[in-house]
Amino acid sequence: MKSLLKLNIAAACAFTSIAAFAIDATPKTVTVDGWISESGCGAEHASVKGANPGCVTKCIKEGAKPVFVDDAKQQVWSIDNPDSIKGHYGHHIQFTGTEDATKKEVHITKVTMLAEQGAKTDTMMK
Repeated sequence: MKSLLKLNIAAACAFTSIAAFAIDATPKTVTVDGWISESGCGAEHASVKGANPGCVTKCIKEGAKPVFVDDAKQQVWSIDNPDSIKGHYGHHIQFTGTEDATKKEVHITKVTMLAEQGAKTDTMMK
């Protein structure tokens, strides 16, 4: 009976250790290039290698949430501190911050402007 108890305790410890490693709540610091878009269009703005700053700004003023679209993966990430990118709507940027892959959310601590590389004109605003 004691050996069965020891076996159960050992198994419980092993599973607890595995679970602790699998659920790493520590945010990962990253530096990523991409576009600031909005929740309505998301990656559509970046899919043709350029966002429309006028359109993105208009949609955000009308209630859409700003989002970040990763250049490399074309993934859309919500931004948990949207004040950090005010003035960069529709811009091609590089940000440094943390990402939470389970929430698909980033926290931006530093923004660097990048070349606009094919940014669209503001035809939607006309």
